[in-house]
Amino acid sequence: MSVVSRSVGNAFRNKIRTSAVVIILAVAIGLALSMLVANQAVASKVDSLKASVGNNLTVNPAGSRGGLGGGEPLTTAELTKASAVEHVTNVTGTLSVRFSNAAAETNTSTGGNGPAGGQGGPGGGFGASGTTSLESAVEPGSLGQRNNSNGSSGSSPDSGQGPVAAPAGFSIPIQATGVSTSTTATGAAINVTSGAQLTDFAAESKQALVGSTLATKNSLTVGSTFTVQDRTMTVTGIFDAGTEFDNNAIYLPLAATQTLTDQTDQLSSLTVTVDSIENMAATQTALTAALGADKVDVTSGSANLDSAITSLGSVQNISLIAFIASLVTAGLIVLLIMIMVVRERRREIGVLKAIGASNRTIGAQFVIEALVLVVMGSVVGAVVAAFSSNPIANALVAGNTSTSTTAVGVPGAGPGGAGPGGGFGGGEDFTRARGAFAGAEQLIGTVSTSLGWQTLVFGVAGILLIAALGALIPALLTAKVRPIEVLRGE
Repeated sequence: MSVVSRSVGNAFRNKIRTSAVVIILAVAIGLALSMLVANQAVASKVDSLKASVGNNLTVNPAGSRGGLGGGEPLTTAELTKASAVEHVTNVTGTLSVRFSNAAAETNTSTGGNGPAGGQGGPGGGFGASGTTSLESAVEPGSLGQRNNSNGSSGSSPDSGQGPVAAPAGFSIPIQATGVSTSTTATGAAINVTSGAQLTDFAAESKQALVGSTLATKNSLTVGSTFTVQDRTMTVTGIFDAGTEFDNNAIYLPLAATQTLTDQTDQLSSLTVTVDSIENMAATQTALTAALGADKVDVTSGSANLDSAITSLGSVQNISLIAFIASLVTAGLIVLLIMIMVVRERRREIGVLKAIGASNRTIGAQFVIEALVLVVMGSVVGAVVAAFSSNPIANALVAGNTSTSTTAVGVPGAGPGGAGPGGGFGGGEDFTRARGAFAGAEQLIGTVSTSLGWQTLVFGVAGILLIAALGALIPALLTAKVRPIEVLRGE
C-alpha cells in the first residue's frame, strides 16, 4: 500500500474524531479567510477614497459658502496664483448663479414684491442674478416657500409674526454654473446623456447644457432654444446629475455667464487638483498663504478623509493580526491532534521502522494525513468565509469609525447657487459642503467583500504550510526513536 493511500485511509480511521477536527479547523480557517478578505476589501476602500476625494481642494471666498456669508468674489488673479503653487496640477474656476422665471418675476414685481417688498432680490427674484424663459421642474412646496420667505415679519421685529411667505406665484430659481471646461465644479466630467458637451466657451457663446428634469419640464431636446436674460441659448446636450434638484439646472460657458450676469472676471469657487494625496496638507497650507487667509477658505474634498483613512488603517491592522492569529490557531490545532495521533501509533511507527521505513516516509505519512483533514476543513471554512466576511468587515469598520454629525441644510448651489442677493441652493456645492461636514462613517459607507480565487489560494496555502509543520514536528520526533525501544515500551 502506498504512503498516500495509507495516509488518506488513516485520516478516516476514527470518523467521530475526524468530523470533530474538521469542524474545529473549519471555524479557524473560516475566520482566517474572513479576516484576509476583510483586509483586502478595506485596502480597496482606502484606494477608492483617495481616488475619489483625496486629491481635490476647494477654494471659496473667506466667510462664504454656497452664496451665503460675506467676502469678496474670487477672480482670475486668484486662479493664476493658485496655479503657481507647488504640487498643483490643475485649477478650474466656476461661477454659480440663479435665474428666476421671467414670467413669474414679472407677476411678482407687479404684485409689489420687488425690492420694496423685501423679498430678497430685484423684482422679487429672491437673490437671482437674472431671468430665463425656463420653468423650474421642482415645485417649491413647504420647504421652498419657507427657505425663500422674507426673514422679517413685514411690520415690526416685536410684532410676534412669523416670516412673510414667498408669494403665491413663486417658483424655484434655475440653478446655473458657468464652466470653462466640460467638467463639474468638482472636476468630474458632466454626464451628458443626449447631445454633446459644450465646445464654445467665448463670452458670446449661445451653447447650454440642460438637466434632464428641467428639459422634460420645458419640452426641450437637443437643438431646442430658450432665453437667458436677452440671449437665445441653444441646447447642445442633456445631462444627468443623479438627483431631481441637480437636474433642475443648466451649465453655461463661464465667460458667457459672467457677461450675462454682469460679473466680469468673477468666480464663485476654485477647484484645485493636487498631484498626490500625500501633498494635500502642505498644498492646502501653501494655497492659504498664497491667496491670503483673510480672502479665501481652502478646504479639502472631505474634512473627514484623514479620519476615515486612519480608521480603515486600524481595521487593516486588526484584520491582519486576526488572520495571523487564526493561522497560528489552526496550526496549533493540527499540532495537538497529530501529537495525540502519533502517540496512539507509536507501535505502528516502530513496526514501520523495523521493516525499513525511513524517517522521511513516516513523516510524509502523517503530514499527508494532516493535510487531508486541513483540506476538508478549508472547504467548509471557505463556505463559512463566503457568508461571514462581509458582516465581519463592516462590523470592524463600524467599531473603529467615529461618527460625526452630518450638517443638514448647508446652503449650496449647483450647478449654480445663490446669486448676489443670497438664497438657498443645492447640488454640487451642497454636496461638497455636506461632505466637508459628514462624519467618517458617512464617508466610508459600507465595505463590500468578495472571496476571489486568488484570496482563497493565498489563504489556503498559508494554512496548509502551518498544518504541514504542525504534523511534521511530532512525527519526526517519534520517528527518531529506535524501533526496539518503541516495541519494548508497548
